[in-house]
Amino acid sequence: MSDLSTTVMDLPRRDARDKLRGRTRYTVDRVRPDMLHAVLLRSNVPAGRIVKLDISAAREAPGVRAIATGHDAPGLYGIGIADHPLLAIDTIRYHGEPIVAIAAETEAQARAALALVVLDIEPVAPVLTMGEALAKDARLVHEGWRDYEVLTEGGARDGNIAWEARTTRGDVEEAFARPDVTIVETTIRVGRQSHVPFEPRTAIGSWENGRAHIETSTQVPWTVRNVTGRVLQLPPGRVRVTVPPVGGGFGLKFDATIEPITALLARITGRTVVIENSRQEEMATCLCRENAEILIRSAVTADGEIAGREAVVLMDCGAYGGEQIFLSTMTAHTLGGNYRVGAMRLVSRAVYTNTPPNGAFRACNGVYNTFALERHTDEICQALDLDPLAFRKKNVLGDGDLGATGQVFDGDVLKPMLERMDTLRATTGTLEEKADGRLYGRATTVGTWFVFVGPSAATINMNADGSATLVTSGVEIGSGTMMQSLPQMVAGQLGLSPDQVVVREADTDSAGLDVGVGGGRTTVSIGAASIGAAAEVRDKLFGFASELLQTRPEELELVGGRVAIKGRPGSGIAVSTVVQHAQTVSGPITGTGSFTGKGVPSMSGCAFGHFIEALEIPIFVVHEAEVAVDPDTGHVEVLAYRVVQDVGRALNRRAIMGQIQGGVVQGLGYALHEAVTIAPDGRIREDGFETYRVPLAGDVVPVVADLYEGAPSSGPLGTKGAGEVPILGVAAAIGCAVANATGKPVRELPLTPPRVLGLLKGRETSPEFPHIAASFEANTLA
Repeated sequence: MSDLSTTVMDLPRRDARDKLRGRTRYTVDRVRPDMLHAVLLRSNVPAGRIVKLDISAAREAPGVRAIATGHDAPGLYGIGIADHPLLAIDTIRYHGEPIVAIAAETEAQARAALALVVLDIEPVAPVLTMGEALAKDARLVHEGWRDYEVLTEGGARDGNIAWEARTTRGDVEEAFARPDVTIVETTIRVGRQSHVPFEPRTAIGSWENGRAHIETSTQVPWTVRNVTGRVLQLPPGRVRVTVPPVGGGFGLKFDATIEPITALLARITGRTVVIENSRQEEMATCLCRENAEILIRSAVTADGEIAGREAVVLMDCGAYGGEQIFLSTMTAHTLGGNYRVGAMRLVSRAVYTNTPPNGAFRACNGVYNTFALERHTDEICQALDLDPLAFRKKNVLGDGDLGATGQVFDGDVLKPMLERMDTLRATTGTLEEKADGRLYGRATTVGTWFVFVGPSAATINMNADGSATLVTSGVEIGSGTMMQSLPQMVAGQLGLSPDQVVVREADTDSAGLDVGVGGGRTTVSIGAASIGAAAEVRDKLFGFASELLQTRPEELELVGGRVAIKGRPGSGIAVSTVVQHAQTVSGPITGTGSFTGKGVPSMSGCAFGHFIEALEIPIFVVHEAEVAVDPDTGHVEVLAYRVVQDVGRALNRRAIMGQIQGGVVQGLGYALHEAVTIAPDGRIREDGFETYRVPLAGDVVPVVADLYEGAPSSGPLGTKGAGEVPILGVAAAIGCAVANATGKPVRELPLTPPRVLGLLKGRETSPEFPHIAASFEANTLA
């Protein structure tokens, strides 16, 4: 049995000192003088047809060693649908789309050669908004969408609708027709958010022994491996991907766009090739959190029973389906979570537009769906004159309740967490007096996320000095999972100290399949695989030690770097001695483990077009914000912020608290001032720190947090992911608090001073979506 007491500790990050002193070597730090530098010629129009592309002059430019176009790698890739070319071949679908890649001895030479490329694009009228994309007779962003290879069956598609996922449970029509219900409707609009990790996307490609080797700043080494193989028409086994420490990800580095290009150019030249995005390129073509439009309506009785609910969520995937196709699944668990509902139907549509592609961002569509659901909940309470906090305590999901797809929840978690928030508030006190004449508002909101576990593998090799080397495809993206929780887990299982556990950088040649670092899955999935590997190692250690100690294996334990006899402190033999003995008589001691989720299945006939068949590990949050709104300027000051977070079991409270503080600050940026907008020419306006407002030191609010332990979890040692969810409820808490302060309906983000002032002055109207039909059935393809 696993001993939790040997694993729980406030272990500091082992990489903190190196990072603070600048000694950590990211991908961008591994560029050598002998490498070729590649740059990309990108489109300066959002939509058009390439009528002429002449690279002959560029080929002869000084220092140029290779030029690649879409014809050199014509394969398409994607998630669910293969719709994305590596380089545009004949059609331009967004401003900034790469068309030509040039590798030269220096970056300056490569950029000079770009100016020699003759490119003639015949522009066509772009489709820049989802309203335009869904209009009758709208121009198709992908004229040949019917011909794309379908990689995952089950989703509905049509024209500019890249993917549609639906959820239906119960008779919603009957619920809305009940004579004892009031129907409340809310519309929500949110914009894009840019990830802005410190390290831009960087990839280094080489060709070794007939195989591609890519060293890259990514969260998904196996995705890079598979996409590169697909577009270069290579067996995936002929692609090796290694990942140094990653300078931040937040979901931005879930794609595989520049990595295959480096491999392609390396194959042509026989040289190592590096592509490093500039900050402007990174932000102008980044995979932002998608902009979205939501209509949600509920049928609620006078005493607060939610009889029925339906919602339409439009997600702008940009020019290619990408992550949004996958993320359409999550609406069922984020917008369809939190509350007990009698009957429910939801549709989530990923919509093509001629804008830069969007992608995954921390807590994905859960951030804006939670904002929409919690604002809608407050509007229900306002319409029915119900207390918002009492309504939540009455209706939050509990033991045996059904989720949107008929999945059964285990345990009462959210209601006790709301009560814990009451205690936390009473302990800390409120700060209304700090409003100092401004409009004061406070709000308590809830949120539901889930860990998509997916497959992971781990191998542990015991070393002669008694230390252990852990080999996985996990990536350290800054959250500390690879530096804290995994060493703690392995050390706890093997009776070592965490500094005796060496964690290898990800290498697809050495480690087994993993779906990537994100969604809060690393500690759960790779942790479980690591514990499985440790169990095999432990059994082998006990087997050899039992011979040396003449003691049965079941009477042994691992503690303090020794194989000891239970109940006899100081007895036994050093682990190093056992390992050396094993190496002599039978070979090295190793162990392997693998894991994937087994979650609670959906009810038959409830989910359509979903990529995840089961809700694997639900995670809940309760957030509370106090704000002061200046009635003259519209400026919102966050006075206090409190969090109660479901963590299953907290292996390292210090690490979790750091994630909560960071996630809340990132959420404050989304709620209050971060905005990515699209210009009439299709480009992203905010392509640098001069125009994009991220939270600064003065925006940081100290967060008071309470970690809620003991909720059911199938994760190892009862753990749940803790890094994803801290951002989940921030926009909801801030939005509801501002609405309470101003008495105005808050239905759009971010809450910049001009927008809030417009609310106060009556100039800000609720969003209207004529492209969303009044009838739910008219918003579905089936």
